[in-house]
Amino acid sequence: MALHLYDTATRSVREFHPARSGTASMYVCGATVQGAPHIGHVRGALNYDVLRRWLVHSGLDVLMVRNVTDIDDKILTKAAAADRPWWEWAATHERAFESAYEALGCLPPSIAPRATGHVTQMVELMQRLIDGGHAYASGGDVYFSVKAFDGYGDLSGQKLDEVQQGESLGEGKRDARDFTLWKAAKPGEPSWPTPWGSGRPGWHLECSAMATTYLGAEFDIHGGGVDLVFPHHENERAQSNAAGDGFARFWLHNAWVTLSGEKMSKSLGNTVSIPEMLKNYRAPELRYYLVQPHYRSTIEYSDGALAEAAQGYRRIEQFLRRTAGIAGTVHLGEIPDGFAAALDDDLATPQAFAVLHNTVRDGNAALDASDNSKALEIAASVRAMTDVLGLDPLSARWSEAGGNETPTRQALSELVEGLLTERQQARADKDFARADAARDRLQQAGIVVEDTPNGPQWTVKDV
Repeated sequence: MALHLYDTATRSVREFHPARSGTASMYVCGATVQGAPHIGHVRGALNYDVLRRWLVHSGLDVLMVRNVTDIDDKILTKAAAADRPWWEWAATHERAFESAYEALGCLPPSIAPRATGHVTQMVELMQRLIDGGHAYASGGDVYFSVKAFDGYGDLSGQKLDEVQQGESLGEGKRDARDFTLWKAAKPGEPSWPTPWGSGRPGWHLECSAMATTYLGAEFDIHGGGVDLVFPHHENERAQSNAAGDGFARFWLHNAWVTLSGEKMSKSLGNTVSIPEMLKNYRAPELRYYLVQPHYRSTIEYSDGALAEAAQGYRRIEQFLRRTAGIAGTVHLGEIPDGFAAALDDDLATPQAFAVLHNTVRDGNAALDASDNSKALEIAASVRAMTDVLGLDPLSARWSEAGGNETPTRQALSELVEGLLTERQQARADKDFARADAARDRLQQAGIVVEDTPNGPQWTVKDV
């Protein structure tokens, strides 16, 4: 089947066809760089990274824009509280986000534009809106007139008479439901000149200007978190359409990561930072945890669920390393039809992972039966699936030489994997004395081995 995606605007799963043959265009709302990234921030980036990889696998060239909001009320407030320049505060946390994306295996975007670098395009967009009667200037501010745009609220399902923008009522606003495109300069704040006075951009204006600058007046996919549907994406859509741009053909929204039932956010103090997570888990294990659930389903964070996900990744890793040790080099193979059908069905990653693990189980069975040729074929298929998911354990990115394991962990992994391979081969050869000897060496090293349908799993005994 062809790729189908859930479109928030139509509230339906629709077949995806790119606007331009051979090329898919994506705009993903990136970070507002007010602080350090946590797993709630990077979840969406990982979801859209999987989508991008699947589009590439399907034969499309992908133009992906992931913006950086580097001017914002919260950035100014936090920088002032820390007695640091706003631009330095933003740049510091932008680097932290980029480091987190890279650590978890996100492919770099085609471009990562900053809002402050696109004020000219924002001024041009505001002028078009004013000329068309959809916006007005007042006292140095510029507002979008919600009543002047038919269809406002269609994306989010908001009723016009119930709209609340969540921003203060400026003195020049004609209607409380109107939203701010441009904020008049305040003493001590950064500002840029415009025909309506110096000031700085509103959040919604920034994304419309950056998206169309790089992807054109109409593009394929606009992605972001479900919390952005209103007001951010509703307002992006309104101002862009009102200016005459077709804008996004599909609107995709990933769900939250929650902790104790609440959205993970800095303001609630319930964040789990990426550097802290990577002290206890390897990067591909954390990536596995965040991409295995469906992108539209909420992840309720727990240490137990993350530990289980880490074991899931290790089962795949151990099978591939075991196969490589017994049967030889594992190349990328073919994607199973069931895996492809799952991802084509609105990126149904839970079903895709089920196919992946069933295939791993079959591969371990082939190794146990000494059918090395079949095992090698299955392993090639496993590598192809994990490559699409950004989780290939044998890739340069995630191999032990390229991973983020400590030297001690690397040495332990090599020892254990070697002994497990020796034990499995001895069993297959019915050389039980040699198998028992390998088992005894594992026990002496404090390694607890559990035989599972997906192959042997090991942990270090608590002391």
